[in-house]
Amino acid sequence: MRIAIIEDNTALANAIAYRLRDRGHSVDVLHDGRDADAFMAQDGADLVVLDINLPGMNGMEVLRAMRRRGDGTPVILLTARSETAERVAGLDAGADDYLTKPFEMDELEARLRAMSRRKSLVYAERDSIGLLVFDRTSRQLMDGDTPLDVPRKEIATLECLLERRGRIVSKPQLVTHVYGTGAEVDDSAIEPHVSRLRRRLENHGVRIKTARGLGYMLEVET
Repeated sequence: MRIAIIEDNTALANAIAYRLRDRGHSVDVLHDGRDADAFMAQDGADLVVLDINLPGMNGMEVLRAMRRRGDGTPVILLTARSETAERVAGLDAGADDYLTKPFEMDELEARLRAMSRRKSLVYAERDSIGLLVFDRTSRQLMDGDTPLDVPRKEIATLECLLERRGRIVSKPQLVTHVYGTGAEVDDSAIEPHVSRLRRRLENHGVRIKTARGLGYMLEVET
C-alpha cells in the first residue's frame, strides 16, 4: 500500500516510515499541514497516519478538507492527549481510528491492517487477472492456491498498474507509487521491475504494454 505519514516530529515520522517500508509499503512523509493538504488533493494515498498538532494547518483541518473533497481515504489520527472530547471531535470530523502517543509500533501496524481490511470491502479482496489472482490484503499474487514468490517492488508495481487497468500509467506515477513522493530515483529505475513483472505475467493471460514515451498499461487477455 501507499501510506502517507503526516507528522511534524521528524524522528517519529522517520521511525514509522522505516517500519512500514520494511514491511514492503510505499511511504510518503510530510511534516507541514498545508503541504499535506496539497499532497492529498493532488497525489493521495491508500492510508493516512495523521498527527493532530501540525504547523501550517492542524490535523483536524487537513482531515476536514479531505472529507469536503469527497476523499474517503482511511485516516488514523495521532494525538498527544487522551481527552475523550478530542477523540470524539476527530472521529466526528471523519477519522477512522485514533492512537494516543506514546504508542507501540506493533499496535499502529495492527490498526493500519484493520483499516486496510475495511477498505478492501470497497475493493474486492481478491482480484482475478487472467489466470492469476491478486490478494490485496496479503499483497500476494496467486496461481490457484499457490502464492508466487514476487519481490515487494514488483508487487507495488502490479498494484499501481492494476488500480489503473486499461489506462496508461506513466513512469513518474509508478516511481512515486513504488518509492514514495520525493524519492531521489530516476524514472528509469522502474524499468527492470516492469520487465521482470511482464515476464512473470505473460504466460498467465496478462500483458503489460509499453506506450512509448508515455508509460505502461496492464491488459488482460480475453
